[in-house]
Amino acid sequence: MQYKMKQFEDLTSAELYGILKLRQNVFIIEQTCIYPDIDDNDQNALHLMAFDGDSIVGCLRILEKGVTFEEASIGRVVMAPSHRGTGIAKHMMQQALDFIGKEWQETHVKISAQSYTIPFYEGVGFEVVSEEYLEDDIPHVDMVWGLD
Repeated sequence: MQYKMKQFEDLTSAELYGILKLRQNVFIIEQTCIYPDIDDNDQNALHLMAFDGDSIVGCLRILEKGVTFEEASIGRVVMAPSHRGTGIAKHMMQQALDFIGKEWQETHVKISAQSYTIPFYEGVGFEVVSEEYLEDDIPHVDMVWGLD
């Protein structure tokens, strides 16, 4: 597995296409959820990608504080069905958290997580900080990493 982290403007057209295709296949088609995945936040994000050969099998985006939340954030965490349960997503989340802490000196990270993913995010240190709410007709909760 190879990992790459890039700013939006540094992504190749093939990488951007791979990210958008993976997100579309999972978030829109697999989860049967029509929503605007292209939300103008990709341009303000760092994109962490996991490659198996030339194929992007996982990705997430890292956002500075003030873009989606007052805190730094991680979003659009997605894994190809073929690579789920392998530990890649957990490894990617740890890389993202390490980057946010070391490079941006941030001590808190906030995410909006689909409710069924709560155990995954708790496994990397996040805690639920909100009641469940619907986002695009899918139950979500807010979670924070780095609570005192």
